[in-house]
Amino acid sequence: MWSVRRAGERYRGGGATTGIETLHAFSFGRHYDPDNLRFGALLACNEERLAPGSGFDEHPHSHTEIVTWVVEGELTHRDSAGHTSRIGPGDVQHLSAAAGVRHEERNDGDAPLVFVQMWLAPKEPGGAPAYEVVRGIADATPYAVPAAGATLHVRRPDAPGERVAVPDAAFVYVHVVRGTVRLGDDDLAPGDAARITGARGLELEALGAAEVLLWEMTG
Repeated sequence: MWSVRRAGERYRGGGATTGIETLHAFSFGRHYDPDNLRFGALLACNEERLAPGSGFDEHPHSHTEIVTWVVEGELTHRDSAGHTSRIGPGDVQHLSAAAGVRHEERNDGDAPLVFVQMWLAPKEPGGAPAYEVVRGIADATPYAVPAAGATLHVRRPDAPGERVAVPDAAFVYVHVVRGTVRLGDDDLAPGDAARITGARGLELEALGAAEVLLWEMTG
């Protein structure tokens, strides 16, 4: 079974004066909703839009696995563990906050920046922070986040009618980045998401070229 959450249902954050626009899929900050706190291990799925020169100043995280997918533009990341990176489309960035880390995220480029950031709850708290970037991840190449019992699948069907298998798992979260895909009788457009429990033998059908993020989670 699944439920569909539309892009227009997301909670809005940020502001015009900051150059930041955030669209939250889950309960977040002042948008508190006790019925929408998490799905499986997923705590947040934020669509972020940063104008040139804007960004999030240094701030703390702990006990969170943070995975970032850039849609367009270039994201500059710096953290208190000494990592500095620039992340572009097709790269997967993973910050394991563990017992605690501080970081900043900025758009230091001349073009708008759009990225999707997803937070997952680890199975065990604590540990040492870790950081990894996978450049140019290939279609259908899974990216595992063992600490959260989760795996990210990036799929890019490029023709109408092309089918994408939904992982068989206790929890699967589908986020559409580009294009439109069909799940059963539901058409999912950019920013739409599906939350699937007990997935078995399901497929997405592309209605044209698309890009989809699928989280496979054990709990």
